[in-house]
Amino acid sequence: MGRWLLLLSVATLAILADQASKAYVVRHLGLYESWAPVSALERVFRFTHVHNTGAAFGLFPQGGVVFLVIAVIVSAIILYYYRQVSSHGWLIRLALGLQLGGALGNVIDRVRLGYVVDFLDVWRWPVFNVADSCVVIGVGLLVLLMLREERRERQRLAAREETGEDNALEHCGEQAS
Repeated sequence: MGRWLLLLSVATLAILADQASKAYVVRHLGLYESWAPVSALERVFRFTHVHNTGAAFGLFPQGGVVFLVIAVIVSAIILYYYRQVSSHGWLIRLALGLQLGGALGNVIDRVRLGYVVDFLDVWRWPVFNVADSCVVIGVGLLVLLMLREERRERQRLAAREETGEDNALEHCGEQAS
């Protein structure tokens, strides 16, 4: 059970933060109503209550059911993959927890409401929510970890090649003697 604790904790916190923030927005802002907590930043950031039947950031607005099915499949894949992550891979586990929590946060909306509540309105970017942010951060973290591992693998290969060349030169030198 300890192996699953990070995933369950992160996913649960992501879902709670997502659902609580959406409930607050629905309670305090009418549909399409905006509020800028810092008036000087209103052109850059504000809360705007919108309903999204599409994918993250309002893409493909008519695909609600498709995205519900995709989110459930992705969640199952995350759970399957999580079992294979080493116990030392806590950053990977964190990334997967964020992705799972984000996916399930939006699934809850789709099942309960038929759409997702979005409200984070950042300059020239489609309105999004905490769940979308968790998915993006989780994917970004996973990409960074993969790039780091790829770089380490290249360094290991380069070190092996150097060692192999050194061994080959030593071996050739021994044969010449």
